[in-house]
Amino acid sequence: MSIALVKELRERTGLGLMECKKALAVAGGDVDLAIEEMRKSSGMKAAKKAGRTAADGVVRTRVAEDGSYGVLVEVNSETDFLARDENFLGFVDTVVNAAFTAKQTDVAALMAGELEQTREALVQKIGENISVRRIELLTADEGVVGSYIHSNNRIAVLVALKGGDQDLAKDVAMHVAAVNPQVLSPADMSEEVTAKEKEIYTAQALESGKPPEIVEKMISGRIKKFLAENSLTEQNFVKDSDVTVGKLVAAADAEIAAFARFEVGDGIEVAQVDFAEEVAAQLNG
Repeated sequence: MSIALVKELRERTGLGLMECKKALAVAGGDVDLAIEEMRKSSGMKAAKKAGRTAADGVVRTRVAEDGSYGVLVEVNSETDFLARDENFLGFVDTVVNAAFTAKQTDVAALMAGELEQTREALVQKIGENISVRRIELLTADEGVVGSYIHSNNRIAVLVALKGGDQDLAKDVAMHVAAVNPQVLSPADMSEEVTAKEKEIYTAQALESGKPPEIVEKMISGRIKKFLAENSLTEQNFVKDSDVTVGKLVAAADAEIAAFARFEVGDGIEVAQVDFAEEVAAQLNG
């Protein structure tokens, strides 16, 4: 059986190497006939696609009209092409609305039943794996929740304020999207991260050959700068560098209660598979 035919069938169906070889053998080397036979096993096909990494996609938010709460959702696809498909985007909206209505952050619980059936049917129709990756819910008991979605639909943010209004919350959310702070305030930075940075700065300072008391001041200054650069309240506001985000919010008699930022595919590892190597490994095996 031609390796080129196996590769073509595998790329068009997303099924395993050996499965494609068997299907082609049965179909006498006819790729279209092999695909036609495979389509008769739609459930199996959808399950096979579920094993493929979905690291592209979109993020969406929905906030209550009164700003009392909002949800942030990431739905993944395998390619950016599908992330622009109307059927896919329609499914995303359905998921967001369901999460919003139920105030549900448990993906498994949300997808149980009809939504999962809809997802599987779409996987079968479109030919790519689709997965609902994560959901975040923010509430504002004494203020508002605001949101911002970047124009590429790959970065979205929710911000909850105590006091203030949705315009202010949106401004802060826009800043979070652009600058990506690690924590809300310096006190929220984990001791582990701070210790690691201190270790690095200590090594750098010691190389300077300066007196111990000067070295200690250098380390302290660099740690303070690190915390300021990575804490939302201490960062210079992206739309006005003369004021920090914390002071911007305080000027409106408000306080940042929480924020959540999703970027599509953040943290997902995508395996790079060499088809020739995979074929060789199968043959050797």
